[in-house]
Amino acid sequence: MAEMTTNIRDAVPRDAAGALEIGFAIPERYNASRILFDNLAQGRGEALALTGPAGTLSYAELCADAARWGHGLISLGLKRGDRVLLFLDDTPAYPAAFFGAVRAGFVPLLINTLTPPELLHFYLADSDAGAAIADAEFCARFNAEACRDTALRTLIVVNGRASQNAAPRVIAADQWLAQFPSRLAEADTHRDEMAFWMYSSGSTGRPKGIVHLQHDMAYSELAFARNVLRLGANDICFSVPKIFFAYGFGNAITFPFSAGAATLLLPGQPKPAAIFEAIARFRPTVFFGLPTLYTSLSKADGAAGCDFSSLRMAVSAAEVLSGDVFNGWKALTGLEIVEGLGSTEVLHVYLSNRAETKKLGAAGLRVPGYEIALKDKDGRDVGDSEEGILWVRGDSATPLYWNRADKTAETIREGGWIYTGDRFVRDADGFYFFRGRADDLIKISGQWVYPLEVELCLAEHPEVRECAVFAAELPDRRMTLKAVVVMNRAGFDESGATRELQDYVKAKLLPYKYPREIRFIDELPKTGTGKIDRQAVMRM
Repeated sequence: MAEMTTNIRDAVPRDAAGALEIGFAIPERYNASRILFDNLAQGRGEALALTGPAGTLSYAELCADAARWGHGLISLGLKRGDRVLLFLDDTPAYPAAFFGAVRAGFVPLLINTLTPPELLHFYLADSDAGAAIADAEFCARFNAEACRDTALRTLIVVNGRASQNAAPRVIAADQWLAQFPSRLAEADTHRDEMAFWMYSSGSTGRPKGIVHLQHDMAYSELAFARNVLRLGANDICFSVPKIFFAYGFGNAITFPFSAGAATLLLPGQPKPAAIFEAIARFRPTVFFGLPTLYTSLSKADGAAGCDFSSLRMAVSAAEVLSGDVFNGWKALTGLEIVEGLGSTEVLHVYLSNRAETKKLGAAGLRVPGYEIALKDKDGRDVGDSEEGILWVRGDSATPLYWNRADKTAETIREGGWIYTGDRFVRDADGFYFFRGRADDLIKISGQWVYPLEVELCLAEHPEVRECAVFAAELPDRRMTLKAVVVMNRAGFDESGATRELQDYVKAKLLPYKYPREIRFIDELPKTGTGKIDRQAVMRM
């Protein structure tokens, strides 16, 4: 337990230069729940905090709910630093449970709700989470397979009745929470104590638990939101990327609550019709998406009839933004998308264009508070117009991957620098342009995918004799996965086989990892040594 409550930043120097640049001064004793609860101290209790189809709450109501969550988790016998797994959609229960856990001194884990039981088992085992909080629709995932030989003892269910398939003890949140007080003093945590975790997508093997500290949220807000978003109390933020993503977490939680603004939460699948309806009904002012989403919205039925006049800013990250996507959104809404780049390890965006200063195709300029370096493979700095691997340093960066000393050593280098593995070129004006990965990872819909993982999965299908999976660039510069497959039998229906193999990958891995295009051939080309000739496959 000592490891969980001591200052784990000791091994990684604080970024004094970046902190000075953004005026960052967090007291030694600090709890991240102040991001929410300071709104009460500042007289904003009656102001709108949350809106959306799942409900509307003021800051006073949200703080009261968070306090009840903290008391409830304490009543379970959890100890300081214990982990609480959050398996939640974007409803008011998410920020309430998150801030309640943090305020009580526990460490919430933000987990992708597409996670299947076998991967959920890994998260539970890796984290030793003693409690989980889940939406009713996801309870069946907590089955015997997911919970076996783990520390999970209690599953608290929100937004409906629990499934009978859940393995641990189940508590219905509504009546249970009502018994607890609506006020809770914050745990006396150190600014460098663990606050919450997120997990990597696991594209190159086991997912990695990315640890974030109590002060990281405040740092990312001062660095990015103050300089790029410039939120005010009258803003309403609408992040289509979900809270469990680092990008969505900052957009929907950290930044609006830090400014006394509101956030619009949209549960369920973010289909264009639902997004248009939410914009028209709840009138957000700042919109957050990904290039894939902007493409979908610009081409969707009903787009021309949606009233976008409430929006003052549209933000994108995670993938390269093409000219077609940029221009399509501008033609639809009149807004120019502000593009940026960040990572879960750094918590949010560290390169960004600005509303008033941008270059199409660039990830942007350095965000104040972060140091950026481009280095060659030998670690030497490269100059403008030279390609190098991007390194980033700032005080919101993770100090470690949980239980993964090997991966920590690969990514978190001396002096607190994060080795991103992204290849970039910097121009004379300080704008950074993405040139690909130093390894084979690619981003699909804003999330990293390792083609070999998908290839190995497809190869396990009983009807597949052999296959090759590789990355391909679409005309609008987004990346996608393509598969070339040799089946075990002839005379099959290609359309049906494509759907079957795509569904197989979605079920065995995570849904976004499936190959968007599958081509069937009689034989894969081989090299002289009998190996698959991947260069020849990629030219097909």
